[in-house]
Formats: sequence, structure tokens, C-alpha cells
Amino acid sequence: MHLKLSHVRLLVADYATAFAFYSGTLGLPARFSDVAGGYGEFDTGTVSLALFDRRKMALALGSADEIVTGSPLGRPVLTFFVADVDALWRDLQAKGVVFLTPPTNRPEWTVRTAHFQDPDGNLIEINGDLRRGG
Repeated sequence: MHLKLSHVRLLVADYATAFAFYSGTLGLPARFSDVAGGYGEFDTGTVSLALFDRRKMALALGSADEIVTGSPLGRPVLTFFVADVDALWRDLQAKGVVFLTPPTNRPEWTVRTAHFQDPDGNLIEINGDLRRGG
């Protein structure tokens, strides 16, 4: 059997706020959004980014308990490759995004990075290839 990753799904506490962040602040093109159902998807290339209301996922698993939110280090990291880390960093700061780290060269990773969190505490990295001036 061959597994092909199709989606990264983030479970969020406030679907409307999370959707507004990814669509408005980050400018990702939405494939669709169902506010009542608490589910939406964004076109990010080969793999889709999906948001799903955490309470509805708990119900789908037959549990009334929600996953407790905590440190971003205990969660997946969304990593987006960009042509110019510094330009996007400035643009996102102007939109009110608070960064955990400024643009930083990471030669051991061969990328320049900056990190921030979405409204639900998920860690996001933007990076560009240092070998190409990213």
C-alpha cells in the first residue's frame, strides 16, 4: 500500500478566528469553508491545509474530552517556503502578527526562518533557501 499525504489538519478551538487568520492574514486561497460544520480547506500546493473544530473532532472520535492546548513544541509545525522571508515578515507584522523569532539565518538548516503562532497556538515557520538568497 502506498500512502500519499493529502492534508495537514489542525484542530482548532475557534474555527472562525482560525479561518480568518489563514485566509485573511496569511492570504491562503480557500477551497471551501463550512462555518456551521467547523471545517475548511486551503489550497497550499500538493498538500492541503485543513482546519477542523476541536470539539467536533472529539465527537467524531466518540469522546467528550477535547485535547488540551499547550506548548507549541508539542504540536506539528506548519512550514511555508517563501521567496523573501524578510518581506513577508514585514507584511505580516503590519497585519498584527507577533513573531516569536525575527528572520534568522540558519546555515545548519540551509534556510532563513521566522516563527509565529496562529490564534490557536500552532507554530508556523516561514523559510527561504539561503543558497538562493531566501
